[in-house]
Amino acid sequence: MPKFSSQDRSTRIAIVDENPVRSAIIETGLREAGYADIVRIGETAALLKRLDALEPDVVLIDLESPSRDVLESMFTVSRTVRRPVAMFVDQSDTAMIEAAVDAGVSAYIVDGLRKERVKAILDMAISRFNAFDRLRRELAEARTQLEERKVIDRAKGILMKARAIPEEEAYALLRRAAMNENRRIADVAQSIITAADLLR
Repeated sequence: MPKFSSQDRSTRIAIVDENPVRSAIIETGLREAGYADIVRIGETAALLKRLDALEPDVVLIDLESPSRDVLESMFTVSRTVRRPVAMFVDQSDTAMIEAAVDAGVSAYIVDGLRKERVKAILDMAISRFNAFDRLRRELAEARTQLEERKVIDRAKGILMKARAIPEEEAYALLRRAAMNENRRIADVAQSIITAADLLR
């Protein structure tokens, strides 16, 4: 996943807004801030397919007075596109704000559609997206390491029992096999577990 930057003026921005007057306000604010690659989407039918084809770096969604169903469908978009998403709404409540956060909306702006604010909102959306994305990757990495640790520990247990050797020696065997086969220790450990399961 690339790291998005608000300093990159070649950033492609998609504006999703059924109201041309309101989308023009956002576009003007972006152009005044130096952005040129801007695409306005005037209807939300097949929106995910359109966004997939456009591959924007940032998505700005403006919903004048959205119904709960429209908001839910926009939250689905936010979950799916894995890009910074800023959402403008005229009114909201605590439940909708919480739902927006859960959906991964990077900036949820209530009654704040002014062209002077668009650049600052874009910066905030990108910055928050990058921060959350980094946390998500770190969490995934930590989970992977934990799973690998469990696999290695199980393989050591199998070797200790099969060869009547202490833990340090079992780990040394795993490490040596990994080096000889040019594989990761966790992969060698998984092979041992698989072989042991087959021999049961």
